Amino acid sequence: MPVDFFLECALGLLALAPAGIWAARRGTTAGAAVYGIAGLVTVGAAAAALGHLVSGHLVSGPLVSGPGTVSTLRLPIGLPWTGASFRLDALSALFLVIVDLGAAVACLYSVGYGRHEAAPGRVLPFFPAFLAAMNLVILADDAFSFLASWEFMSLTSWALVLAHHREAGTATAGYVYLLMASFGTLCLLLAFGLLAGPDGAYSFAAIRTAHPTPPLAALVLGLALLGAGSKAGLVPLHVWLPLAHPAAPSHVSALMSGIMTKVAIYGFIRIAFDLLGPPIWWWGLPIVALGSVTAVLGVLYALMQEDVKRILAYSTIENIGIVFVGLGLALCFSANGLPAAAALALTAALFHAFNHSLFKNLLFLGAGAVLGATGERGLDRLGGLIHRMKATALLFLTGAMAISALPPLNGFASEWLLFQSVLLSPQMPEWGAKLLVPAAGALLALSAALAAACFVRLFGLAFLGRPRGLAAETARETDRWSLAAMALLALLCLLAGILPGLVVDHLSPVVAGLVGRAMPNQAAAPWLSLIPIAESRSSYNGLLVLLFIAASAMLTAFAVHRLASRAIRRGPAWDCGFPNADPATQYSAGGFSQPIARVFAGSLFGAREQVRMPPPGELAPARLDRVVHDPVWERIYEPVAGVVDQLAARMNRLQFLTIRRYLGLVFLALVALLLVLALWQ
Repeated sequence: MPVDFFLECALGLLALAPAGIWAARRGTTAGAAVYGIAGLVTVGAAAAALGHLVSGHLVSGPLVSGPGTVSTLRLPIGLPWTGASFRLDALSALFLVIVDLGAAVACLYSVGYGRHEAAPGRVLPFFPAFLAAMNLVILADDAFSFLASWEFMSLTSWALVLAHHREAGTATAGYVYLLMASFGTLCLLLAFGLLAGPDGAYSFAAIRTAHPTPPLAALVLGLALLGAGSKAGLVPLHVWLPLAHPAAPSHVSALMSGIMTKVAIYGFIRIAFDLLGPPIWWWGLPIVALGSVTAVLGVLYALMQEDVKRILAYSTIENIGIVFVGLGLALCFSANGLPAAAALALTAALFHAFNHSLFKNLLFLGAGAVLGATGERGLDRLGGLIHRMKATALLFLTGAMAISALPPLNGFASEWLLFQSVLLSPQMPEWGAKLLVPAAGALLALSAALAAACFVRLFGLAFLGRPRGLAAETARETDRWSLAAMALLALLCLLAGILPGLVVDHLSPVVAGLVGRAMPNQAAAPWLSLIPIAESRSSYNGLLVLLFIAASAMLTAFAVHRLASRAIRRGPAWDCGFPNADPATQYSAGGFSQPIARVFAGSLFGAREQVRMPPPGELAPARLDRVVHDPVWERIYEPVAGVVDQLAARMNRLQFLTIRRYLGLVFLALVALLLVLALWQ
């Protein structure tokens, strides 16, 4: 199907934006209709993109192409004599599947969740426009269309972040987000400007044939890493993410965390693997280093938080780091003439990006269900929800297991592929790669272990134990629309985990187009096994793991019921010697993470614990307070903000000049510009 269909879908979503204004005034039924229509449009787009990807008729990039394999379209809009170009290839088809599948599920969830929205007029008009903008970024085939769509995506998502603008912290979140989005767009603008060169070749087809010099290409790669990394959430560009995601409504948070970050990954892949030409071996090393540090710091940040949505936001940073490690490895392998290893690393990165869009969507939607039922996001005010929200608890547990990389769910399959590619790093001749990549693998292993601890803490404190407040004690199960959306995502997590070979095969056209080779055909492997390198060295079968777990559970249940005593004895629960214990005596969020915090947070985050003991005779309780610092914010952003404030204070006097001084200032500026131009020539 040509690119026209996907443009029509994007235009249909844009047309829904004015309808959202009308629907917000008409009530919840009209709002549900807007979400429903947007969901149908995105379902159609996702199905069409998946159909093209499955058929394998499309390829991406300049390495594999031919007549009829790529669909392009040029419209007479945008810059004069340039127009707006759009293109559908395998890479864009894959990310259209990710974007529109996640959007369709979010729309289904919103049909029920949107009824509880306090400010629908601030969400409904921007929601379909945000979806359209993400589609247009992926379809763009020239720098101007890409940047215009990218900026439109940033502005619509910024408006959604400010939907609950009266709540504390929302204005700050919107301000920081807008600032970081502008910085990212500026970096991408400079990157495309360098790629276009003095001739102004803004179309991607012309950029592909330009072949910039190595220093210029390295500079473009750095700018692309800053521009796309700021949107994806790479450390230290992540500061907007833990502020904006909790501030936005939950279905918007799911889209921003699970989907919009993938659009950023798409932008980086398009520049680094498609437009920039053949890579140099060291290009991948800073990306691997940055990705591994991002993964570890992201999950450590998450372990220090007590807000459910902030935990999920920091967890996104960790997973983005994992994806960028795979992308960096693919660049290193590809530059060293190891296409099979490059295909494995790139497949792992793309597979994990797809998986993250599934389980992070599921977890944010689950957090929205909890927030809707209790009105609480703090772990220390939740607890015991498994008794009041059984279905939500089960689905949230599925997402938590998937993101913790536990087999047989999908998170394990993609991270296992990534570790397999790390094990191939000794094939590279450079000592820098030989030393750095194993260290990055060790950091990834550490982040995987910490992620498991993080989600044991999150699920245990929110859903297990006893309710810590009246809101948790009286919570009710969420609506059926929301449950259906979460159940669909949980099912996809399971299917992608037990049948990873099928997913890998459908990623092959994308990988082959970008690095010249794909992984071996997995459909031909016995018993639907996943064999990344050779069956004798490594293989994984998610279906057998699932059957083993199911059989073990059934055998254990059978043994317990048949062999254990049938006598029933009821007694009080173990109460640690405190009968009628208060729910507050349970493990708190801070207490649960205290061992890890004492090991890691003291040096990394400057964490300090302060014990306040009441004097003898005073009835006030003892208190344990923990102070955690964000070194990135305090050492990078606060000094920059201070300098900007000082400059702004000094330049403030310029607005009180006389007309004569204004004219003199303009004259001096004109002379300075002319001098710069003369020296430049």
